[in-house]
Amino acid sequence: MVEVNCETDFVARNVKFQQLVQEAATGTMFHHQGVKNQLTTYVKHFLKAAELSQLRTGPAGSLLSDQLALAIGKLGENMALKRAAWVAVPANYYIGSYVHGALPVDNPALANMALGKYGALVICQASEQSAKSNLADLGRRLGQHVVGMAPLSVGSLEDEPGGDTETKMLAQPFLLDPSPTLGQYVQPQGVAVVDFVRFECGEDTEVPEVELMQQREGH
Repeated sequence: MVEVNCETDFVARNVKFQQLVQEAATGTMFHHQGVKNQLTTYVKHFLKAAELSQLRTGPAGSLLSDQLALAIGKLGENMALKRAAWVAVPANYYIGSYVHGALPVDNPALANMALGKYGALVICQASEQSAKSNLADLGRRLGQHVVGMAPLSVGSLEDEPGGDTETKMLAQPFLLDPSPTLGQYVQPQGVAVVDFVRFECGEDTEVPEVELMQQREGH
Protein backbone atom coordinates (compact mmCIF):
# COMPACT_ATOMS: atom_id res chain seq x y z
CA MET A 1 0.00 0.00 0.00
CA VAL A 2 1.45 3.36 -1.03
CA GLU A 3 0.59 7.02 -0.62
CA VAL A 4 1.39 9.31 -3.54
CA ASN A 5 0.17 12.89 -3.28
CA CYS A 6 -0.91 15.44 -5.88
CA GLU A 7 -2.63 18.81 -5.59
CA THR A 8 -5.91 18.46 -7.53
CA ASP A 9 -8.61 15.89 -8.24
CA PHE A 10 -8.06 16.54 -11.94
CA VAL A 11 -4.52 15.14 -11.74
CA ALA A 12 -5.58 12.33 -9.39
CA ARG A 13 -7.85 11.08 -12.19
CA ASN A 14 -5.15 11.37 -14.84
CA VAL A 15 -3.77 8.09 -16.21
CA LYS A 16 -0.16 9.30 -15.97
CA PHE A 17 -0.54 10.00 -12.25
CA GLN A 18 -2.26 6.67 -11.69
CA GLN A 19 0.58 4.93 -13.53
CA LEU A 20 3.03 6.59 -11.12
CA VAL A 21 1.04 5.20 -8.19
CA GLN A 22 1.11 1.74 -9.77
CA GLU A 23 4.88 1.99 -10.29
CA ALA A 24 5.34 2.94 -6.63
CA ALA A 25 3.28 -0.06 -5.50
CA THR A 26 5.11 -2.40 -7.88
CA GLY A 27 8.49 -1.08 -6.76
CA THR A 28 7.57 -1.66 -3.13
CA MET A 29 6.58 -5.27 -3.85
CA PHE A 30 9.76 -6.01 -5.80
CA HIS A 31 11.90 -4.48 -3.06
CA HIS A 32 10.46 -6.86 -0.46
CA GLN A 33 10.04 -9.93 -2.64
CA GLY A 34 12.71 -12.03 -0.92
CA VAL A 35 11.17 -11.59 2.54
CA LYS A 36 8.24 -13.92 1.83
CA ASN A 37 10.26 -17.14 1.89
CA GLN A 38 9.83 -19.43 4.90
CA LEU A 39 7.64 -17.12 6.96
CA THR A 40 6.31 -18.47 10.26
CA THR A 41 4.48 -15.27 11.19
CA TYR A 42 3.56 -12.04 9.46
CA VAL A 43 6.01 -9.30 8.48
CA LYS A 44 5.14 -5.60 8.28
CA HIS A 45 7.50 -2.92 7.00
CA PHE A 46 7.17 0.80 6.31
CA LEU A 47 9.09 2.98 3.87
CA LYS A 48 9.39 6.75 4.28
CA ALA A 49 9.51 9.16 1.36
CA ALA A 50 13.31 9.14 0.98
CA GLU A 51 13.43 5.32 0.93
CA LEU A 52 10.46 5.01 -1.41
CA SER A 53 11.93 7.43 -3.95
CA GLN A 54 15.09 5.30 -4.26
CA LEU A 55 13.22 2.12 -5.21
CA ARG A 56 13.06 0.97 -8.79
CA THR A 57 9.89 0.22 -10.72
CA GLY A 58 11.01 -3.40 -11.13
CA PRO A 59 14.10 -5.44 -11.99
CA ALA A 60 16.38 -3.13 -14.00
CA GLY A 61 13.61 -0.52 -13.91
CA SER A 62 13.83 3.24 -13.44
CA LEU A 63 14.16 4.96 -10.08
CA LEU A 64 10.82 6.10 -8.68
CA SER A 65 12.34 9.55 -8.12
CA ASP A 66 12.99 9.79 -11.87
CA GLN A 67 9.45 8.66 -12.69
CA LEU A 68 8.12 11.25 -10.25
CA ALA A 69 10.10 14.02 -11.98
CA LEU A 70 8.79 12.91 -15.38
CA ALA A 71 5.18 12.91 -14.16
CA ILE A 72 5.57 16.39 -12.65
CA GLY A 73 7.01 17.65 -15.93
CA LYS A 74 4.21 16.17 -18.02
CA LEU A 75 1.29 17.20 -15.79
CA GLY A 76 2.65 20.51 -14.50
CA GLU A 77 1.65 19.90 -10.89
CA ASN A 78 3.62 19.10 -7.75
CA MET A 79 3.45 15.49 -6.59
CA ALA A 80 5.13 13.55 -3.79
CA LEU A 81 5.99 9.94 -3.03
CA LYS A 82 4.88 10.01 0.62
CA ARG A 83 5.21 6.49 2.11
CA ALA A 84 4.57 2.80 1.64
CA ALA A 85 3.60 -0.20 3.75
CA TRP A 86 4.37 -3.80 2.86
CA VAL A 87 2.91 -6.90 4.52
CA ALA A 88 3.64 -10.60 3.98
CA VAL A 89 1.88 -13.49 5.71
CA PRO A 90 2.35 -17.28 5.93
CA ALA A 91 -0.21 -19.84 4.78
CA ASN A 92 -2.49 -19.74 7.84
CA TYR A 93 -2.82 -15.94 7.72
CA TYR A 94 -4.56 -13.67 5.24
CA ILE A 95 -4.73 -9.96 4.48
CA GLY A 96 -7.99 -8.05 4.23
CA SER A 97 -7.98 -4.80 2.29
CA TYR A 98 -10.26 -1.86 1.62
CA VAL A 99 -9.97 1.50 -0.17
CA HIS A 100 -12.51 4.26 0.49
CA GLY A 101 -13.32 7.14 -1.83
CA ALA A 102 -12.20 5.04 -4.77
CA LEU A 103 -11.30 6.87 -7.98
CA PRO A 104 -12.35 5.48 -11.37
CA VAL A 105 -9.60 3.60 -13.22
CA ASP A 106 -10.25 3.69 -16.96
CA ASN A 107 -7.03 2.07 -18.17
CA PRO A 108 -7.27 -1.77 -18.20
CA ALA A 109 -3.55 -1.95 -17.33
CA LEU A 110 -4.39 -0.33 -13.98
CA ALA A 111 -7.35 -2.58 -13.18
CA ASN A 112 -5.39 -4.54 -10.55
CA MET A 113 -5.12 -1.44 -8.36
CA ALA A 114 -7.57 0.42 -6.10
CA LEU A 115 -7.15 4.17 -5.70
CA GLY A 116 -8.71 6.34 -3.01
CA LYS A 117 -8.18 8.76 -0.12
CA TYR A 118 -8.25 6.11 2.61
CA GLY A 119 -6.78 2.61 2.61
CA ALA A 120 -6.45 -0.21 5.11
CA LEU A 121 -4.77 -3.60 5.36
CA VAL A 122 -5.90 -5.98 8.10
CA ILE A 123 -3.74 -8.96 9.02
CA CYS A 124 -5.73 -11.94 10.28
CA GLN A 125 -5.02 -15.48 11.37
CA ALA A 126 -7.59 -18.03 10.25
CA SER A 127 -8.40 -21.20 12.17
CA GLU A 128 -9.30 -24.52 10.57
CA GLN A 129 -12.95 -23.83 11.42
CA SER A 130 -13.13 -20.52 9.56
CA ALA A 131 -15.03 -20.56 6.28
CA LYS A 132 -12.37 -19.99 3.62
CA SER A 133 -14.94 -18.80 1.09
CA ASN A 134 -15.93 -15.88 3.34
CA LEU A 135 -12.44 -14.62 4.17
CA ALA A 136 -12.26 -12.10 1.32
CA ASP A 137 -15.60 -10.54 2.28
CA LEU A 138 -14.71 -10.56 5.98
CA GLY A 139 -11.35 -8.96 5.22
CA ARG A 140 -13.08 -6.18 3.30
CA ARG A 141 -15.47 -5.56 6.21
CA LEU A 142 -12.58 -5.38 8.65
CA GLY A 143 -10.81 -2.95 6.33
CA GLN A 144 -13.93 -0.77 6.24
CA HIS A 145 -13.95 -0.78 10.03
CA VAL A 146 -10.31 0.32 10.24
CA VAL A 147 -10.89 3.15 7.76
CA GLY A 148 -14.09 4.34 9.44
CA MET A 149 -13.22 3.89 13.13
CA ALA A 150 -9.48 4.70 12.92
CA PRO A 151 -8.27 2.45 15.78
CA LEU A 152 -4.78 2.99 17.18
CA SER A 153 -4.14 -0.58 18.35
CA VAL A 154 -5.69 -4.05 18.10
CA GLY A 155 -6.25 -4.65 21.81
CA SER A 156 -7.51 -8.03 23.03
CA LEU A 157 -10.79 -9.93 23.31
CA GLU A 158 -10.68 -9.37 27.08
CA ASP A 159 -10.92 -5.58 26.74
CA GLU A 160 -14.12 -4.00 28.03
CA PRO A 161 -16.43 -2.76 25.24
CA GLY A 162 -15.90 0.91 24.51
CA GLY A 163 -17.89 3.62 22.78
CA ASP A 164 -17.22 5.79 19.76
CA THR A 165 -14.06 7.20 21.35
CA GLU A 166 -12.51 3.75 21.95
CA THR A 167 -9.12 3.36 20.23
CA LYS A 168 -8.61 -0.41 20.66
CA MET A 169 -9.95 -2.12 17.57
CA LEU A 170 -11.44 -5.23 19.19
CA ALA A 171 -13.26 -3.14 21.83
CA GLN A 172 -14.78 -0.71 19.32
CA PRO A 173 -18.41 -1.00 18.18
CA PHE A 174 -18.33 -2.80 14.83
CA LEU A 175 -18.76 -0.15 12.13
CA LEU A 176 -21.28 -2.13 10.04
CA ASP A 177 -23.34 -3.37 13.01
CA PRO A 178 -22.70 -1.40 16.23
CA SER A 179 -24.48 -3.86 18.54
CA PRO A 180 -21.47 -6.17 18.92
CA THR A 181 -17.90 -5.06 19.37
CA LEU A 182 -15.48 -5.88 16.58
CA GLY A 183 -14.04 -8.64 18.77
CA GLN A 184 -17.48 -10.15 19.37
CA TYR A 185 -18.13 -10.05 15.62
CA VAL A 186 -14.98 -11.90 14.51
CA GLN A 187 -14.57 -14.44 17.32
CA PRO A 188 -17.39 -16.84 16.25
CA GLN A 189 -16.00 -16.85 12.71
CA GLY A 190 -12.73 -18.46 13.76
CA VAL A 191 -10.64 -15.44 12.82
CA ALA A 192 -8.14 -13.54 14.95
CA VAL A 193 -7.21 -9.96 14.07
CA VAL A 194 -3.45 -9.66 14.51
CA ASP A 195 -2.50 -6.23 13.16
CA PHE A 196 -3.53 -3.53 10.71
CA VAL A 197 -2.24 -0.61 8.66
CA ARG A 198 -4.32 2.50 7.94
CA PHE A 199 -3.38 5.26 5.49
CA GLU A 200 -5.19 8.56 5.04
CA CYS A 201 -3.86 10.76 2.26
CA GLY A 202 -2.43 13.98 3.63
CA GLU A 203 -2.47 12.98 7.30
CA ASP A 204 0.37 13.98 9.62
CA THR A 205 2.63 10.93 9.89
CA GLU A 206 4.91 12.40 12.56
CA VAL A 207 3.52 10.86 15.77
CA PRO A 208 4.66 12.49 19.05
CA GLU A 209 6.86 10.18 21.14
CA VAL A 210 4.48 10.05 24.12
CA GLU A 211 1.51 9.18 21.89
CA LEU A 212 3.56 6.49 20.13
CA MET A 213 4.41 4.87 23.50
CA GLN A 214 0.72 4.85 24.45
CA GLN A 215 -0.19 3.14 21.17
CA ARG A 216 2.41 0.44 21.71
CA GLU A 217 1.21 -0.19 25.25
CA GLY A 218 -2.37 -0.51 24.02
CA HIS A 219 -1.50 -3.00 21.27
